[in-house]
Amino acid sequence: MYRDVNGTVYGHTGSGSDDDWYALLRGEITPIKKPETINEKPVITGSQALFHAEFPDGTQVKACDLVDRKLVVEDPKTKETKTLDFDYSSEGAHIMGIAVAPDGTVCGGTAFPMRFFSFDPKADAWVNRATYGQCNTVVRQGDRFFVGGYGGGFLLEWDPSQVWAETVKGNASSNPLYLTECSPTIHRPHDLLAHPDGRTLVLAGTPGYGYTGGGLLFWDRETKEQVLVEHTELLPDQSTLSLAVIDDKTIVGGATTAPGTGGEQIAKEAELYILNLDTKKIEWHEPIFPGAQGYTDLCRAPNGLIYGVVDRTRFFVFDPATRSIVHDQALGETFGPTNSHQGPRVFVQSPEGDLYMLFEKGVAQVDTETHTITLLAESPVPIGPGGDYLDGRIYFGSGSHLYSYEVPGI
Repeated sequence: MYRDVNGTVYGHTGSGSDDDWYALLRGEITPIKKPETINEKPVITGSQALFHAEFPDGTQVKACDLVDRKLVVEDPKTKETKTLDFDYSSEGAHIMGIAVAPDGTVCGGTAFPMRFFSFDPKADAWVNRATYGQCNTVVRQGDRFFVGGYGGGFLLEWDPSQVWAETVKGNASSNPLYLTECSPTIHRPHDLLAHPDGRTLVLAGTPGYGYTGGGLLFWDRETKEQVLVEHTELLPDQSTLSLAVIDDKTIVGGATTAPGTGGEQIAKEAELYILNLDTKKIEWHEPIFPGAQGYTDLCRAPNGLIYGVVDRTRFFVFDPATRSIVHDQALGETFGPTNSHQGPRVFVQSPEGDLYMLFEKGVAQVDTETHTITLLAESPVPIGPGGDYLDGRIYFGSGSHLYSYEVPGI
């Protein structure tokens, strides 16, 4: 359909030469032949990438940089350009996720604009750079830092000991290095598991726009090879929201019924599953919490038990040996919902094995013998993206700000 400057709306039934055309005006629909010309009325609408670049005097915007705060305009007649500096205040771009990097900095990404930040607590110094995309999930493995990002379900490898170099597909000198991407199987990552074997990475998340059911990406750092498994080979019509290691050969996954953006929700309840890393096949799965829609986060404690949260409001402990729930607790009014984000990192472990949890209202500790949760401190801001431990502090985000909490007795 097209709105003409003459006030008439013209519409047709398709894109072929024999389409039926109509003129729509003042409530009347009139069959017509295809108009020889249509003078569309300019309308300032479009996609989220819309950029209205022309001023009434004909001057055109050639660049509008909100990061460096510069506006470049051009006179189309003379081709002369003018650069204007401007300034504004804002809360900044919201943080997507946080993890400690091999160089002892706290790193993560932001969205709108997509940036990568690194904070050095010892030097109280920040580095803020443009990055390849939205850093949904971040994790350390050995001497590298990995990013699983949106859109496209891409995987990046960053070596903090080397000079930062813009990420370009196919450029082996990039740092972070582009490894692969896996859309539509995974388009919006929700977890990136770094296996203790030092070579295996598992990326999980929801699929591309309009799709239902997300798969898993397995990346081998030694061979530089990948295995991409579709949801139909895992849990049909579900995606994996959270992952944790059981042992050298198996991992546990928590699913979600949520489809990709705009997709159809088909599954009625989310399941927990155990997967064999050699075969990439599910050995066991079950909807252990009837009606559950998503397993927010999973974590393996030193005692071998899997600690988890379902739908942000229910805490549980799973014994992978017996494949049974050994503790189940509604978080309710005592703690409220856990923190949330596309890669939430609810559970935070210290190098000594102490287990902590992030709630919207504050930071808690879990006793891995009794499974008791104790709220250590309420936060002055709602806790959002988690979360990692460094030198006696737990770091987390809230909106566009990075915060930390000093653990008592450390």
